[in-house]
Amino acid sequence: MSYAYLFKYIIIGDTGVGKSCLLLQFTDKRFQPVHDLTIGVEFGARMITIDGKQIKLQIWDTAGQESFRSITRSYYRGAAGALLVYDITRRDTFNHLTTWLEDARQHSNSNMVIMLIGNKSDLEARREVKKEEGEAFAREHGLIFMETSAKTAANVEEAFINTAKEIYQKIQDGVFDINNEANGIKIGPQHSPANPSGMPSGGGGGNQGGGCC
Repeated sequence: MSYAYLFKYIIIGDTGVGKSCLLLQFTDKRFQPVHDLTIGVEFGARMITIDGKQIKLQIWDTAGQESFRSITRSYYRGAAGALLVYDITRRDTFNHLTTWLEDARQHSNSNMVIMLIGNKSDLEARREVKKEEGEAFAREHGLIFMETSAKTAANVEEAFINTAKEIYQKIQDGVFDINNEANGIKIGPQHSPANPSGMPSGGGGGNQGGGCC
């Protein structure tokens, strides 16, 4: 399917906060209560529409364990957006956000859009981190903020799409150099009249759902 832009995302945060479940809910519209630990990096993709344009989101779901941190770092470089996830029922995952954010800012493009996500909002009775705390952290660090539930799908669409809207706006404002693919943005075949077949040139294909492993 033809697209105007391809945006690369990375999902980061402690292990067990629901990163893989968020990806699965967004790409496949399903929740998998028991999910194997992500080893290294997994991948998913989906088309969305912004401002009448088809945007392909290519999403890399990273492992949260410290032992995989060096692999994760290598994926920051080519990402236009990051979803930084914590679990509202586990205070320690919130406390580790500063470390994740420092890591992301150190290894990524300075214009990368970061969305802070408090996941598992369906588990209100077990909440350890107030919504106001998430909002305050996001304000302090210039992030977008949202609480989500990968289980009920609450705000999952919005989290991925709002991040894309922010990236799209930065393109309109001339903040991103879209000719430099290192920024995590690729101009799609819809932009190039020289490619009338609408087939993605190069390795921009891939099926719409799914992922590896």
